[in-house]
Amino acid sequence: MRSQGQTWVEARDRINLEITSGRLAPDTRLPSEPELCVLYGTRRHSLRKALAALVAEGKLRVEHGRGTFVERAPLLNYVIGSRTRFRENLMSQGLTASGETLAEMKIPASARVAAALDIAVEAPVHARSWRGFANDLPISMGWGYHDAARFPDLQERRRTVRSITEVYRSYGIADYRRLRTTVFTRIASESEAAMLMLRAGQSVLVVQKIDADLDGRPIGFSEAVWAGDRVQFTFESDQPTVMTTERDSDV
Repeated sequence: MRSQGQTWVEARDRINLEITSGRLAPDTRLPSEPELCVLYGTRRHSLRKALAALVAEGKLRVEHGRGTFVERAPLLNYVIGSRTRFRENLMSQGLTASGETLAEMKIPASARVAAALDIAVEAPVHARSWRGFANDLPISMGWGYHDAARFPDLQERRRTVRSITEVYRSYGIADYRRLRTTVFTRIASESEAAMLMLRAGQSVLVVQKIDADLDGRPIGFSEAVWAGDRVQFTFESDQPTVMTTERDSDV
């Protein structure tokens, strides 16, 4: 048996080296504490401090009732700024962006949608549900809303072009900016977990956003659910308004 004298820093560095070298692959469950103490030659209190440090650094994750696992590196660093584009975000990192429409309809605006788009409650809006992919792996799904009075045939135009940016240009909107982004976390619903290929009980990131034309008039509102283990968000300093909260309610 190895000496039990290694410090928590030495234990942390040894475990970290095994993670960075690939010997401990993402999603690998670590052995029990007694086994780790023998393997890394340290006492239990030092081991626990080393594991806690690696959890804080994002190298490990603790799943209560299951154990300690090697964390996955996010597939995508999604940059949110005044000009946020799904396709450009993925292409800049060598990823292939794609998506599918799940549902389309025209509905009366709810109070929440009306407030976001600065229109009257129950005014007609185009509602579209979608799912987004990076390299064919699902990373997001959600609903988007547009004022039907301003964009009367939006759904038809979307079928002929590949991006909402091109649709806006067809209406004479040369460019647009992110007006507001709100981010919070919650547990994925059963249907969301299935659609995003997540484990039951896994957390998702919910992103609500409002885009506006260059005059500051809202043109689109959406709420998307993102697979939290496949994406991290970076907010650029020119982002006008960012609101971050944590909730347990459904979308």
